[in-house]
Amino acid sequence: MTAWEERNEIPLAVASLVFLAAYAVRVLAEDMPQAGADACLAVMLAAWALFVADYAVRWRASGQRLRFVRTHLLDTVVLLLPLLRPLRIVKVYEAVQRRHGRPRLALHARVMAYAGLSTFLLGFSGALAVYQRERDAAGSTMRTFGDAVWWACATLTTVGYGDVTPVTPTGRLIAVGMMAIGLALVGTVTGTFASWLLQVFSREDDERPPGG
Repeated sequence: MTAWEERNEIPLAVASLVFLAAYAVRVLAEDMPQAGADACLAVMLAAWALFVADYAVRWRASGQRLRFVRTHLLDTVVLLLPLLRPLRIVKVYEAVQRRHGRPRLALHARVMAYAGLSTFLLGFSGALAVYQRERDAAGSTMRTFGDAVWWACATLTTVGYGDVTPVTPTGRLIAVGMMAIGLALVGTVTGTFASWLLQVFSREDDERPPGG
């Protein structure tokens, strides 16, 4: 199963970006002809079919049945919500490093880079998803994609200005997920940065001559 994952992680990452691009075009190009909308939907379904096939192969190869679902919760969630596939970026990074034999970045750099890129991709995905649900809803304050991006930034950073808020049940469900992700990412980045500073100061103290 490891060989399968190493061989297919990068192609599936490309498929996830294609899925996101097709979804973005479908949501943002409001005046797009029906043929274009159907083409975007076909691309999304094709990419999702690849995700399903990959999950099925790994599930069957593991021989774990229901235990595989429990021990691979992220993969299961990503299968149900393909827009969250950017969360697998760590797997993509590891696959690239193994394939090219490149030295790995320091742990702090990897965590910061992962958190930053995940925040950007998930913020963009969340803004698209909530905008699709909110733009035509009665009483909505999210009339443009810019409003949705502003709301996503305020939500992920846990600021929550409240000037733009979702009013539909689906929009609020998306908001709950983004708030949880935002708290986790902010905590991860803050903790990692603090740990890095402690290591730097500790190293400086060790290198300082006695009595200095």
